[in-house]
This record gives sequence, structure tokens and C-alpha cells, in this order.
Amino acid sequence: MEMHTYPPGTPSWVDLGTPDIVGARAFYSGLFGWEIDEGPAEAGGYCMCMLRGQPVAGLGPQMNPDAPPFWASYVTVADADASAAKVKELGGSIIVEPMEVMTVGRMAVCADPAGAVFSLWQPRDHAGAGLVNEPGTLAWNELITTDVDGAITFYAGVFGWTADVKTEGMPYTEFQLDGRSLAGMMAKAPEMPAEMPPNWGVYFAVDDADAAAAKVTELGGSVLMGPMDIEPGRFAVVMDPFGAPFNIMKMKEGLTG
Repeated sequence: MEMHTYPPGTPSWVDLGTPDIVGARAFYSGLFGWEIDEGPAEAGGYCMCMLRGQPVAGLGPQMNPDAPPFWASYVTVADADASAAKVKELGGSIIVEPMEVMTVGRMAVCADPAGAVFSLWQPRDHAGAGLVNEPGTLAWNELITTDVDGAITFYAGVFGWTADVKTEGMPYTEFQLDGRSLAGMMAKAPEMPAEMPPNWGVYFAVDDADAAAAKVTELGGSVLMGPMDIEPGRFAVVMDPFGAPFNIMKMKEGLTG
């Protein structure tokens, strides 16, 4: 599915900070078929991951060597400075103050009151992912948190999201904007690692979850959970060779994020 613009409040981009750009390029190219070329010198090592000529994700050097590598989720906003102020007003924190990214946009890195990190994206030349919800592209963003109620209040205030709380089976919240589901949330489960902080995770669509999980292992990564069936499809939690976790999912026919 091609995307050219994203309404404010919509997750629109993901990128990875990694300690091994060369290795990450090889891993993700092998897994998803991305074409990943080095960016311009002024981009500081940041690379665009392309599929069918469209940008689908970014790879960059890990900024904080003391933190584990992770995939970052970006949400489009009309005004990064105003949204960052709202984050602080609602009890969140600003990790990187609003800043210009060449001519492509203006961004800030934030954390919600429970500590889950996300980024704001005010687009200029770069709207976000040009393809979504098809194999090799972003399909879903999901918050795992220790404070579900607090997150509902916080993200409503920052982005105008409403919460569709599903209580049948495992409790799960779908964040919505204008009636459209655009991200998910679940409480951190007791069996999850104690050291794992609240976080925003990313799901990439694949043709076959089992084959993709096997490919992750073949390319030097690891499978942390699954593959297993859940309501939207079949998924697995995996980790790249450099320690960044992410999810892969074969969506049920007719379902998109």
C-alpha cells in the first residue's frame, strides 16, 4: 500500500540505531529484500531502506552506546515544537529537543510518563514510509507499558488518540484516530523480562512467518518467541544479530494495520 502523506497523529516511520551499520544492512537486506545505500555525508551515516523504489525504514548509527539497540517509532505531527511542549505538559520528557533534519523534516525524541520512547516527526521533504502493510514493510506499532490507563490519557492529550479497549481474552487496547486503528497497547506481562522497560515495538509484514523466522536465524539473528497464531495473523518476536528486537507477522487476508 503506497503512502504519500500521513495525517497528524499517525505513526509514519521507523528507524534503527545500530552498532553495526554494515552488518545491519546485510541482515535486513537479506531478510526483507531492502535495497540499502549509504546516505549523503551530511546524514552522518544514516541510510534509507528502499523497497520498489520507496523508502520503508531507516538505519543509523547507535547514538547511545549504553542503551540496547532498538527500532524507533515516529508519529507525524503538524508542529514538533508544540507537540514536544504538550509531551512535557502531560508528564512526559524530551530526550532530544526539536531539531531540523536537513531539509527532510523536524523531529524530537520523547518518552511518555512510564518511560516508553517515541519520536515526533514534522515532515518536509520526507513524509514517512512510502509503502506499508505489505511484505517487507511496517504493519503495526505497539506499546508495552506498566501503566495502561496513564498511557491512554497521555497519548489522547498529545495526539488526540482514542482508546478501543478489548477485554475478551488477553486485554488489548487499539489506539484510534477518527475511528481508524493505528497502533496497539498491552500491559507488560509478568513473564516478560524484568529489565525490559516500557517500549514501543514495531511489526513488519512478511509472506510467511515461519519462513521469515527461519531466515532470521540463518542470517545470524534469533527467535525470541513463536511463530504463533494470534487474532490478526501469525507472528514471531525476533532479534537481529546486534541486539535489536522486532516483530514479524503474516497478516490474515484482508487485514492491515
